[in-house]
Amino acid sequence: MLMPGTARPCPLCLPVMRPTLSLVLLACVCACGVSQDCPPSCECGWGNGTVLCRGGELPTVPGWVPPATRMLDLSGNLIASVGRGALANLSELLELDLRDNLLSNMEPGALSSLGRLQILRLDGNRLKTIWPGTLASMANLTTLGLGRNPLLLLLDGTFQGLDNLGNLDLGEELVYVGARAFEGLVGLRHLSLTQAETGTLPSAALSHLPGLETLRVSGLGAISLAGDSFPGLARLRELRVKSWRRLESLHRDALASLNLTTLAITRCNLSRVPAEALAHLVYLRSLDLSYNPVATMAGDALPDLPRLAELRLVGGLLSHIQARALHGLGSLRLLDVTGNRLATLEAGALPSVGGLAWLGLASNPLACDCRLEWAVGRGRGLEWGPGPMVCAGPGDLRGRELAELGPGRAAGLSACTRPRVRAEAGVVTVGKGQTVSLPCQVQGEPRPTVSWSTPAGSQLGLGDAGRLRVLPDGSLQVRLAQDWDAGVYICTASNAAGAHSAPTRLLVWTGPTPGPGPGSGPVLGPQALWVVMSLGLACFLGVTGLCFSMLLVWSRWQGPIKRNSSVEVLRNPSNSDTQSEAIKYTTKML
Repeated sequence: MLMPGTARPCPLCLPVMRPTLSLVLLACVCACGVSQDCPPSCECGWGNGTVLCRGGELPTVPGWVPPATRMLDLSGNLIASVGRGALANLSELLELDLRDNLLSNMEPGALSSLGRLQILRLDGNRLKTIWPGTLASMANLTTLGLGRNPLLLLLDGTFQGLDNLGNLDLGEELVYVGARAFEGLVGLRHLSLTQAETGTLPSAALSHLPGLETLRVSGLGAISLAGDSFPGLARLRELRVKSWRRLESLHRDALASLNLTTLAITRCNLSRVPAEALAHLVYLRSLDLSYNPVATMAGDALPDLPRLAELRLVGGLLSHIQARALHGLGSLRLLDVTGNRLATLEAGALPSVGGLAWLGLASNPLACDCRLEWAVGRGRGLEWGPGPMVCAGPGDLRGRELAELGPGRAAGLSACTRPRVRAEAGVVTVGKGQTVSLPCQVQGEPRPTVSWSTPAGSQLGLGDAGRLRVLPDGSLQVRLAQDWDAGVYICTASNAAGAHSAPTRLLVWTGPTPGPGPGSGPVLGPQALWVVMSLGLACFLGVTGLCFSMLLVWSRWQGPIKRNSSVEVLRNPSNSDTQSEAIKYTTKML
């Protein structure tokens, strides 16, 4: 390696470099030394044909580069344009690095002399489009980097003629991709596509990539991934969807034409696992749903994925993994739920305790009780993920690391108590069309999980939607009760220490129902009606007795009762000249 700007002596001159042969040396330098000059601000490796001009604040491509150069690094400079003829003498060039410059224009024909070029890196520039024909002469190109460019559109035929291109990294602000923009990329195996939120998934363009194996798509603003979004990608094995900040759901046929082994949908807005869209991916080995607001994994959250070995849900809102939630993952070896809101992970949620080899539970508010005994007891048979797994409770275990308990010390975990169910009413009556709640109070440590069994035999848990649903306090709400809702409902409370049940019978009135009207609240049962009627009768008798008592007191206060009274009536005859006649009457009270 020579210093920048120096010349390397011609190998033909080395045998004759003697002080007495100055004339011969001068002839050699003139014959071949000049052609080997290294450009200013560059370093040249003559043995391997590399010219490194990175970070030199060059405003243009050097005017002279040795024709035998095979790798030219111009990254980190101030080059704004590459004109025709700037690289005309580099027919042997295999790799060109123009990353992190100010390139905003690539003139058609500027790269036409680089027929042997295999790697072209244009990442981190200011290119807004690549005009069709700009890359047409580079049939040997295998890797093209266009990432971190404000590319706005890709027109049809942009990559025509690049039959050997295997890796393509595209822009960060793509709004439009022509339906035939990728036409001709028959050998493309890896594509990374970053689009603007206002853009749409270029499904039609992707259908021209029959050999694609890896696809990374990020930045879109779609709310839902539509059905058959990836047509014609029969060889695709790895799909990574990232930073679709508004993506809430996947259509059940969104991945229908794919046969993936790796799927990652991260930093999106999924509130539940898209089970229906995953059901057919029987060869899936790795699933990553990290940084999504998934709060609960129900018992049927994941379909049967017999080959899935790695599951990651990092940095979300996961607070509960229900029993049997992962039972369809018979090959699960790695589970990473770091950075969530989990208080525990019970053995009943896993397909096999012994099959799990790696577990990440750090940065969760763990309750170190008997529910984690299976993990502590595994000892060295279970590899813990990075980061401390600190106990948030109970009491004396707060602040201790779960790994400190170690095998054989599981007894140090807080004990669990068997749950108890206390039903407030053995029989509840409701009018047809009314709404009623069947109470169920539970006790136990840790707090038991409540489920209800209906007369029809179905099981209901917290989070199930419908006319019958379990409320957060454990009671069962029956809305718009019908005749067929009558029967015995069983409330079951369960935790790691066991389970306990209590029945409640529901009666549905089919006749006229008292009360305000349908849906306004529960109707009073017979026992409650008797109580109300008794209270009403007692109030009536009490008020009546009080009135008579007050009359009696008032009469006593008035003194003795006068039983005789006299009434004098003046009678005026019709004749006005006659005097009035007085008539006296005497009455007697009996």
